[in-house]
Amino acid sequence: MFCNQCEQTAKGEGCTQVGVCGKQPDVAALQDLLTYAVKGLARVAVEGRKAGVRDREADVFACEAIFSTLTNVDFDPERFVSLVRRCVALREQLAGKVKAAGGKVDFSEGPASFQPAATREEMVKQGEAVGLRADPDLDPDIRSLQEILTYGLRGVAAYADHAHILGQEDDAVYDFIHEGMAATLRKDLGLDDWVGLVLKCGEINLRAMELLDAGNTGTYGHPVPTEVPLGARKGKAILVSGHDLKDLEAVLKQTEGKGIYVYTHGEMLPCHGYPELKKYPHFYGHYGTAWQNQAKEFAAFPGAILMTTNCIQKPRETYAENIFTTGLVGWPGVTHLPDHDYAPLIERALALPGFAEDTDAGSVMVGFARNAVLGVADKVIEGVKSGAIRHFFLVGGCDGAKPGRDYYTEFVEKVPNDCVILTLACGKFRFFDKKLGDIGGIPRLLDVGQCNDAYSAVQIAVALSKAFNVGVNELPLSMIISWYEQKAVAILLTLLHLGIKGIRLGPTLPAFITPNVLDVLVKNFDIKPITTPDEDLKAALSA
Repeated sequence: MFCNQCEQTAKGEGCTQVGVCGKQPDVAALQDLLTYAVKGLARVAVEGRKAGVRDREADVFACEAIFSTLTNVDFDPERFVSLVRRCVALREQLAGKVKAAGGKVDFSEGPASFQPAATREEMVKQGEAVGLRADPDLDPDIRSLQEILTYGLRGVAAYADHAHILGQEDDAVYDFIHEGMAATLRKDLGLDDWVGLVLKCGEINLRAMELLDAGNTGTYGHPVPTEVPLGARKGKAILVSGHDLKDLEAVLKQTEGKGIYVYTHGEMLPCHGYPELKKYPHFYGHYGTAWQNQAKEFAAFPGAILMTTNCIQKPRETYAENIFTTGLVGWPGVTHLPDHDYAPLIERALALPGFAEDTDAGSVMVGFARNAVLGVADKVIEGVKSGAIRHFFLVGGCDGAKPGRDYYTEFVEKVPNDCVILTLACGKFRFFDKKLGDIGGIPRLLDVGQCNDAYSAVQIAVALSKAFNVGVNELPLSMIISWYEQKAVAILLTLLHLGIKGIRLGPTLPAFITPNVLDVLVKNFDIKPITTPDEDLKAALSA
C-alpha cells in the first residue's frame, strides 16, 4: 500500500505497511480501486454533459463514494466491494443513456471500461495495480497537483453529501466533481492547467459549504450564542459524534421521554447553538474533546456511543459493542444503523448504567456564526477604530494525534489581551475551554462552528473588509490553520481561490506537495509553515 493523504502519514512521507490511522492494506487497495472506478464513471458523466445527459443517481453516488475514501471514514472492506460494483453498474447505466443521445462511450481501456474481479481478494489485487504510484513516469509536480485536486475533491464530496442529506444540491458541484476526477486521466494538461483546476476546486468547495450552510440554517435556524456544560447529569446517556445534524436531530426525537440524556462529542459541539436542536430538554452538554482522544473518551463514557458521518478510530474489542455508526461510516465488527432507525442504540443505552451522579466540568460558549458576529458588527468596528481590538486571529482546522499540535494551544494562550480569536473545526479542542475574557462585551474566543463553517468565517471577513473599505488581505487578520485530512485541504483551496494570502499552515506541510508546487504556493499566496508561537505572533502583529 501507499497512502499519503493525511497529516499523520508515516515519517511525513507515506504509509506503506499499515496506515497510521489504522487502515489495513486491503482497505487501502479497495479505496484506490473505488477511486479508479469513480474516475471511469466521471469520464462517462463528462461525455454525458456534452450530449445533454445527466444522471442524478450517478451524481449523488459519486459524492458518497469519494467521501467514503476520506481518512478514517470507512474501513470496512466489504463495503468497498459493494461500492465498486455499484459504481460500475451506474457507469454502464449512464453509458447507455449517453450512447442513445449520440455521445461518446467507446472507451476501450482504462477506468471507463474497467470491470471488477469476481472475488474480494482479486479486487484487492486490482486496486494495488491502480494506486498512486501506478504510473512511475508521471512528472512529480503533475502528480502532486493531481493529488491535491483529488484530496480536495474528497473534501468537496463530504460537504456536498451532507448538504444533499438536507435537501441542498447544485449541478455545478456535481459537474466539477466529475470534471476533476476525469481530468486526472488526461495527459494533455500542463502545470498551469493543473493549478487552475486546483483553484477551481476551492471555488466549488465554497459553493458546497454554502449549500451545507443553507441546509443547516434553513432547517435548524441560525446559531445563537449558547453556554454548553462540559459535565454530565445523572442518568442514561448517548454520545453523538460526527458532523451530521440530521442524525443528531433523529436521535433527539427518538429519545424523547425515554430518560436518556444526549451529549455531543467533537465536531457536534456547535449543534448546541442551533435553535431547533437546543430546544430539546434532554440535549444536555458536551463530553470529551476531539477524535484524537476517542479511544479513552469512548471507553470511559457510560452510555452507548453513536458515530455519525465522520471519522472513527479503530474500536477496542472491550467497548466495540457500544459503538454504532450511521451514514458512510464503517468498521468491521461495529454495528451500522441505516435509515435513521436508532432503536438498537437506544436499547443499548438503556441497558448500560449511565452516569451515577451529576458532575460539573465547567462550560464553553458556542454559536458565534456569521449572523451572531455580524449582529454586533458595530461594536466590532468601533473596537477596531478605537484601538481596543488590535488584531483578529483565525485559529482552527483539523486536529490529530501526532506531536506538534500543542503549538495551537500555546499560540492561543499567548495571543495578547487586545486581540480576538475566531475558531472552528476540531482543531479548537486544543484550547476551546480557555477563559480568555472579553473586549467591550465581545468574547475574545469566538467559536464559529464546524469545519464547514469556514463559510461563515469567510462571510465575516468579507463583511468586515467592506465595512473598512479594504481588501480582506488588508484587514488586521491572520489565519493560523491546522490540517489533518481532506476537508481541510478543500478549505485551504477555497482560501487560495479567494486570494487570501499569508496563511500559516501546520503542524507539518503535506507530503504530497513537491518543492516546486510549494514554491508556487509561496510565491503566489505567501503560504508558509508555522514556526513557533512567539515568532509567528510577532510576525503577524508587526505586519
